[in-house]
Amino acid sequence: MTRKVLLLPGDGIGPEITDQAARLLGACQTAGLDIDVEKALVGGAAYDAHGEPLPAPTLEKARAADAVLLGAVGGPKWDAVEDLSKRPEKGLLGLRKHLGLFGNLRPALLYPQLAEASSLKPELVSGLDIMIVRELTGGIYFGHPRGTEERDGERVGYNTYVYGEAEIERIGRVAFEMAQKRGGKLCSVDKANVLEVTMLWRDVMERLAPEYPDVELSHMYVDNAAMQLVRAPKQFDVVVTGNMFGDILSDAAAMLTGSIGMLPSASLNESGQGMFEPCHGSAPDIAGRDLANPLAMMLSVAMMLRYSLGETALAERIEAAVGRVLDDGLRTADLADDSARAIGTRAMGDAVLEAFAQQA
Repeated sequence: MTRKVLLLPGDGIGPEITDQAARLLGACQTAGLDIDVEKALVGGAAYDAHGEPLPAPTLEKARAADAVLLGAVGGPKWDAVEDLSKRPEKGLLGLRKHLGLFGNLRPALLYPQLAEASSLKPELVSGLDIMIVRELTGGIYFGHPRGTEERDGERVGYNTYVYGEAEIERIGRVAFEMAQKRGGKLCSVDKANVLEVTMLWRDVMERLAPEYPDVELSHMYVDNAAMQLVRAPKQFDVVVTGNMFGDILSDAAAMLTGSIGMLPSASLNESGQGMFEPCHGSAPDIAGRDLANPLAMMLSVAMMLRYSLGETALAERIEAAVGRVLDDGLRTADLADDSARAIGTRAMGDAVLEAFAQQA
């Protein structure tokens, strides 16, 4: 049966890296993958064309797709848009909401060839392989009431951090099941010493634990987790946490791997449909200059194949191709010790495609 894949290039470097993902999808089709690929606008590009960051036709196509590949959204070009609901980032948040993408998987995997590029000593990160499971549709980013108002002659801003038991249990099961498939260790990150909502979070995780006797559950306050990520990151296997804490910790973990340009992510709903995107942003300062690292986007294709399309062999073939390219010493500017020796976006895409084809 033909599966539908929707490409959303977005803004900044999004179109450049998405072009490389499209080429990789073409190679997968040649290898026997039966997919139908469409493109649509989202983010700032959609706002410029239609006055909305998530036009109705884009959302309709996303709902009909088996998987969505997103480049990146946003940039200073749209900072002056006064209506916050029209900002590019609202396109991303809208997709998460309307598709029910509650579970975000962000691996922090260090390729051995890049140990020297990490911000930590090689001996601290060699062999690093962490999976951060982040709840994506609840927490303080979505809680109500929220806003700004005047109190006693001054402006006051407020947000509400809220989670229900069902939301916590849903993401908890994703994390426990992920730990079962990996090293059997799950660390739940909260701030249960001061926040009632994360006291509930901890209670629900403890209640789930007996259902997964093969998983060792531990708890850690978020401030300590941030410290431990840079002190001894290899102590972690799977980490599960709420939306805001996951947002912060996953970006910190990304830099342990040498470059955020290496890391893909997956956002899944309960039916297995997913949106897959690199962890980096739109990087408007290098857009259009053939400087962007496309590897996170190409590895996002691998995550899509594994988690939404059930094509594990093709996913492993892409990951092996990336490893071979790194073995050959090829680096984009964000990874290179000597920028004069760095290759561009298109050349890196060429190299991955060649290594992919050689495995046929």
